[in-house]
Amino acid sequence: MNSFLTILKRDVRLAIRDGNTGGMAVAFFLIVVTLFPLGVGPELPILARISAGVIWAAALLSALLSLDGLFQADFEDGALDLFALSDPPLEYVVAAKAVAHWVVTGLPIIVAAPFLAILMNIPADGLWILILSMTIGTPGLSFIGAIGAALTVTLKQGGALVPILVLPLYIPILIFGVSAIDSAIFGGNPVPSLLILGAITLFAMGLAPFAAAAALRAALE
Repeated sequence: MNSFLTILKRDVRLAIRDGNTGGMAVAFFLIVVTLFPLGVGPELPILARISAGVIWAAALLSALLSLDGLFQADFEDGALDLFALSDPPLEYVVAAKAVAHWVVTGLPIIVAAPFLAILMNIPADGLWILILSMTIGTPGLSFIGAIGAALTVTLKQGGALVPILVLPLYIPILIFGVSAIDSAIFGGNPVPSLLILGAITLFAMGLAPFAAAAALRAALE
């Protein structure tokens, strides 16, 4: 656990010092969502109808922006070799890096989402479900993304391949995240969608460290 927290703090500190990872993701999220009211127009019923899909799609794409750097810098400077030879299993390292990615990108997106939801005319009932669904679903984006980042860590143009590998796996999170919000807005029951969303995230958190660690070991051989 101490090694896990040390790696987590290290990655968060480096990301904050660099200033590009989280800031770029949040800026992209804000720009994409803000452009939709300008393009669609001021019709509030239309904005409310598409709001959940727009916000979740923007969050998903924002998470993709920084995935290519999840392991790349450590691979290039040799730190990944040291992690592989150290006492904590490589699965712990992957899990810590995925959590750090969520702290730097997912958490700021969750904080910014309510303000953009007001811009998109989401009702109060849908606003709380939006926050809850993103809190449940966005960690899954980081853990699933870790698999794609690990598979492409040795490729010079790996950043272009990560979205192709990861995006199909993101679709269930997008579907159930949007479904939960739409159910709350239009009088349905959001609980089933939230439960499925939580199950997907838990499955990703359990599987991704092992899959990504196996890919990293193959890359280091």
